[in-house]
Amino acid sequence: MSGEHKSATKTITAGRREEWTHGIVSPPVWRASTILYDSVADLRAGAARDTHHRLFYGRRGTPTQWSLAEALTELEPGAHATLLYPSGVAAVSTALLSVLRPGDELLLVDSAYDPTRNFANGLLKSFGVTTRYYDPLIGGDIAGLIGENTRAIFMESPGSLTFEVQDVPAIVAAAKARGVVTLIDNTWATPLGLPAIGMGVDFSILACTKYIAGHSDVMLGSVTTTEEHWQRLRATSYQLGQTASPDDAWLGSRGLRTMAVRLERHAASALRIAEWLKERPEVTRVLHPALPDCPGHDLFVRDFKGGAGLFSFELAGGGEAERAALIDTLELFGIGYSWGGFESLAIPVDPERYRTATRWEGHGPLVRLSIGLEDPDDLIADLDAGLAAWRAARG
Repeated sequence: MSGEHKSATKTITAGRREEWTHGIVSPPVWRASTILYDSVADLRAGAARDTHHRLFYGRRGTPTQWSLAEALTELEPGAHATLLYPSGVAAVSTALLSVLRPGDELLLVDSAYDPTRNFANGLLKSFGVTTRYYDPLIGGDIAGLIGENTRAIFMESPGSLTFEVQDVPAIVAAAKARGVVTLIDNTWATPLGLPAIGMGVDFSILACTKYIAGHSDVMLGSVTTTEEHWQRLRATSYQLGQTASPDDAWLGSRGLRTMAVRLERHAASALRIAEWLKERPEVTRVLHPALPDCPGHDLFVRDFKGGAGLFSFELAGGGEAERAALIDTLELFGIGYSWGGFESLAIPVDPERYRTATRWEGHGPLVRLSIGLEDPDDLIADLDAGLAAWRAARG
């Protein structure tokens, strides 16, 4: 019956099997390393059978991890299963290692999260995997880049610095025509905003540290995939010893239950602030997918069911000192990495450092904002003071 429910309802009901909760509303924390057996015969039988959703050894999970993983699977129509990881980067790297072998080629979007680029340029390269970067706005023309050794295409839509929206259906169609695997970092939108598996993507990856957990107090990642790729992902994860602690999984489950409501507030406040910044003379452009002049906006309108709280804006001149004066003046925006928590954040970003296939054409310093759950009027007033500091620093 859960398949009939809307996504917001699934964030409340999913993953709460009676055998895992025993009537407790919030699935409890099952901490375990050693699992005891009744006899040697029982122990050997346990090793011989499928350990998915069966107590075997703590690294294979307990009902605490299984509950969150199943809930994330239910949020992705067409998905088969989900595995949890100790961080978003661990989720990205394990998913890629499950499909790539020496001699393979990876097509990686040029707007990708920097740790994803580092993994491709570092460990994957040392394993004999070649990475070629592509324009995030390439769409169906990516078919012209697919070569004999191309095994996988990695997407991130929108990009987490410059927010180009990719034509996911067109890229998926080109990949399927050539037997190429597709993966997407879906952290910005979550499955509530972009049901990636339902659009034909093979792997949907989340840094659950962000909107799933939502409270800036946990490191957690997930990979959701189809039945075709499940066993290989699972085997790779087990061989690498990848696991998420039950305490972190419990925090992820707790956050998931309020994610739909939080995302609505994040998205509404962010769009209001983005529109306010767009009218400011100190700002040359605002990079938010819901704004008509953001690259790929038409695709955002077509494909996405909701927004999020992360976007960037470009200042009308100045340099590092002036940008720092703006950020340092802010009182309600913390200065720190990550996003998706209840508090707002602001950091300087320099996308020109992370481009290979395309060139970032910037006209002034870029600031990335993560809009939290504070009153947007207060955040606007804080940004107004920051822009005044930017003007003063420019003399």
